[in-house]
Amino acid sequence: MTSHLSQSDRRKAKVRRNLKSVANGRLRLSVHRSSKHIYAQVIDDAHGRTIAAASSMEKELRTSLKTGADKAAAEAVGKLVAERAAKAGCSQVVFDRGGYIYHGRVKALADAARKGGLDF
Repeated sequence: MTSHLSQSDRRKAKVRRNLKSVANGRLRLSVHRSSKHIYAQVIDDAHGRTIAAASSMEKELRTSLKTGADKAAAEAVGKLVAERAAKAGCSQVVFDRGGYIYHGRVKALADAARKGGLDF
């Protein structure tokens, strides 16, 4: 019996499959966005653990942001995850957009992470 995946699950799997071919052992910067918040984490797939993470739900960001669902929130999360990854000793990653198009909040997070010192 075959498994029927939704269109978004197939798109996400396609992005991950392409990332595996170009990763060359680098860590993965994964992004998830919901209607109210945005999340990012640096993942070591070889060992199956999270190196650094940040989200717009964190207390210090919630107090300084108007909402967790705009470009300003995405930029703040991108900066925060980049500095946490640098503190953990990670500078090179591959960007996993997770099936979302590279536009708006996802692009703002990626640009802020690049400015924060992550190389991808």
